Amino acid sequence: MMNLKSYRYAWRGIATAFKSERNIRIQVVMMSLVIAGGFFFSLSWIEWSICILCFSTVLGAELLNTAIEKTMDFIHPEHHPHIGMIKDIAAGAVLLTAIASGVIASLIFIPKIYKAFV
Repeated sequence: MMNLKSYRYAWRGIATAFKSERNIRIQVVMMSLVIAGGFFFSLSWIEWSICILCFSTVLGAELLNTAIEKTMDFIHPEHHPHIGMIKDIAAGAVLLTAIASGVIASLIFIPKIYKAFV
């Protein structure tokens, strides 16, 4: 079980990534739009649960990607093809989770938008 100090370090890591990584800030803005849309369209608890799972998956992948990138840059600051490949793979994981989350959001919201405006 994590102690209070561990939680503090974890939150500090999230805050540091938020401050330093543009993509995380963009993803938080997108999540805010989904949350606003969720309230507007009165999502069910299952739909909210799915959205929260998507949010945490994308942000978790982005945090891991950031950690991998920073580690690789620390270990080998100069460009190296193997380091580039590792960083590309980590970025691919983020892209995959973001695309899947976008598809899921579309499955949830498109029928609601259609019903509300057509």
